[in-house]
Amino acid sequence: MNPVTSLALGRIAVGVASLAKPDLVATAMAQPSSPLLTQWFGSREIALGALTLVSSGGARRNLVLVGMAVDGADAGTAYAAIQAGSLPKQAGYGLVAVATGAVLSGLLGLRVKKRTTVTAA
Repeated sequence: MNPVTSLALGRIAVGVASLAKPDLVATAMAQPSSPLLTQWFGSREIALGALTLVSSGGARRNLVLVGMAVDGADAGTAYAAIQAGSLPKQAGYGLVAVATGAVLSGLLGLRVKKRTTVTAA
């Protein structure tokens, strides 16, 4: 499966979980917050994932780039929270790793060339 498709489906899954069980997701991210903030995060993930799945060409590429920027910002924010002491190191570095992995997955997806099938006539 294309890394971009996998990432988009992952975004949707995380988004649905964030909307349905915001307290559980916030706890898993080691960041107790209001359910509203977790649901906002979930809405963002669903929107990015769904739009990426239904788009193609330049629009899909641009959505991947937007997702990479958002994930990069998430990684930076988590790292800053670790440094400020407002996020436990173990959980925080896990969040940095997940967000960085999403950035790398987007980059990999942009590099994957479409394969064309050649049929013998």
